[in-house]
Amino acid sequence: MASELDNAKLKEAASILQKAKAAVAFTGAGISVASGIPDFRSPGGLWTKYDPFEVASAHALEHNPRKVWEFLLDTVDLLERSQPNPAHFALADLEKGGQLAGVITQNIDNLHQRAGSSLVIEYHGNFQRFYCQNCFMNLPEQEVLTQCSQSIPVWCPSCGGLVRPDVVFFGEAIPTRAQQESIQLLKAADVLIITGTSGEVAPANVLPRQVKLSGGKIIEVNLGNTYYADITDVRFDAPAEQVLPRLADMVCDQ
Repeated sequence: MASELDNAKLKEAASILQKAKAAVAFTGAGISVASGIPDFRSPGGLWTKYDPFEVASAHALEHNPRKVWEFLLDTVDLLERSQPNPAHFALADLEKGGQLAGVITQNIDNLHQRAGSSLVIEYHGNFQRFYCQNCFMNLPEQEVLTQCSQSIPVWCPSCGGLVRPDVVFFGEAIPTRAQQESIQLLKAADVLIITGTSGEVAPANVLPRQVKLSGGKIIEVNLGNTYYADITDVRFDAPAEQVLPRLADMVCDQ
């Protein structure tokens, strides 16, 4: 049972969203934990099993692609077993109700789209897309996974180049399109919902401050301390899958 303080916060956050002209959600790994995807950095996450520099960096991709692909297959298996949770569906409901302009996500799991969100900017890419890093030909996911069952790494059938997922590895730049689309969406935003991210990962962590500097309101739904305490207007120290559905119900019922 929520406390009176929690109910007061929910009403305050709902009021902010109802008055918003353009609200945006900014999400990170924490929103997908309830979907069975541990935060990479938390106990049980993939970084407790792998060294990210050895399996998810531009250097590793060049010097040890087989080890990178072993990690990729572990990740693909994890993502295939995951399902959108109530937090993902709540953001999709807010968008369908006209209270959310879109989602900027650091996640590569495709769960926002599967939950029904239509405008999703993938700041770090998507693990279900693959391309050849030599000729840049796109390859269908199922074709790539079929090749994986025979041997890894996967090589391009057209030019023989190395095939990779369409994600940002350590040491790589954020795609220009993702940067530009995020900036444009946030320029119009007067409310930002931050959830599932503590603000540790650059350069994505600076995006919320753009909204605050423009006079916007910040609603934060995160467990534990984050780097956004100084800009947050309403904060919930609780799981996204508990808070966002209640918030969406309050906003959409008005």
